[in-house]
Amino acid sequence: MNLPFVRAIPALIVSLLITSSVLAQSPVLEQNVRAELNFLASDAMQGRGSGTVYERIAAEYVGSQFRQFGLEPGGDADGSGNKGFVQRVAMPAGTKAEFGGRTEVAEANTTWNVIGILRGSDPAAATEAIVLSAHLDHLGINESLTGDKIFNGADDDASGCVAVLELARALGAGKRPRRTIYFVGFGSEERGGYGSRHFLDNPPVALTQIIANLNFEMLGRPDPKVGADKLWLTGYERSNLGPELAKQGASLVADPHPQQNFFQRSDNYNLALRGVIAQTVSSYGLHTDYHRVTDEVSKVDFPFMTRAINSMVKPVQWLANSTFRPEWLPGQAPTRN
Repeated sequence: MNLPFVRAIPALIVSLLITSSVLAQSPVLEQNVRAELNFLASDAMQGRGSGTVYERIAAEYVGSQFRQFGLEPGGDADGSGNKGFVQRVAMPAGTKAEFGGRTEVAEANTTWNVIGILRGSDPAAATEAIVLSAHLDHLGINESLTGDKIFNGADDDASGCVAVLELARALGAGKRPRRTIYFVGFGSEERGGYGSRHFLDNPPVALTQIIANLNFEMLGRPDPKVGADKLWLTGYERSNLGPELAKQGASLVADPHPQQNFFQRSDNYNLALRGVIAQTVSSYGLHTDYHRVTDEVSKVDFPFMTRAINSMVKPVQWLANSTFRPEWLPGQAPTRN
C-alpha cells in the first residue's frame, strides 16, 4: 500500500468538503458568468438587434441553457410538436425604431421571447408566480460607422440575461420552491417592449397571480453612487418589495438616479401598468458606453457581477417559498397618462 497516498486522503476529503461548502454558499460561479456573457455579447452575435436572427439565436441559446438546468419549457411547440422554450411574437406590420438616436432605421415584424418554468411544489402556492426577466436584444449594427460597427450590449442587457440564467441554474439545482418561477427573456425591448407586451397579452397565468416581477437590466459594473457591492431597485419607494428583499439579505438600495426615471424605461413598466409589482434590479452608474459600440465585455466587472447575482439567490428563494405578497404603497401604483 502506498502510505503517502493514504496519508493524503484526509487532506483531500477536507479540501472537497471546503469546496462543497463554498459552492453551497456561492451557487453563482464567475466562470459561468464569464462564459454566458462572452457568448451573448460577442461579435458573432452582431449586437442582437431587435427582431433579427441574432436576437433569435440569443433566445435559442438561453432556452438551451434552461433545458440543461431542468426547467420546463414555456414557449411554442417545436418542430417535433413538443413544447419548446422560445416563443415567436406578431409585431405590428411596419414597426420601426431608430437605434441609438443616430444609427440605422430597421424594420421587422417578428421578435422572440424565451420562457423557462420552475414549477412550484405546493399545489396551492404553485398557482402564484414570480417572474424573473431581462431583455435579449440590443442595437445590432450601424454600417454607417467607421471602425467598430457592432453594438455588443455587454452591460445592456447581456448582463441581465446572465443574471436570469444564473438564478435559473441556482434555483433549479435546489429544492423546488413552493411558488412557481418563470424565467423570461423578452424580445425587442429596445424597439418598444414588444416581447413583454406579448407576454402580458398571453400570460401563462392570470396577471393577478403574478405576485412580483424582478427585471434585471445593466448590472455588469458597480455604480459609484451606491458602493462596490450594491444593486439598486427602480421604484424602490413605490412598493414594499425592495425593502423586504433587503431584509432577507439582498444588496438592494433605492435608485440613486431618480431624475433618469429608470422605473419607466424597461420591460418592468409594461407589467407594472397592468397591476404587477414589477421593478428593475440594476447597478447602472450612467457610464458613457450606454448605447454605444464601446459597451463591450472588456468593460464588465465580473467579480462584482458574480457577487451581485449571488446576493439575489437566497432572497428570491425566500420570496418563492414565503406567503409574502408585495403591494404598491399608497398612491404609488403607476397609471397610464
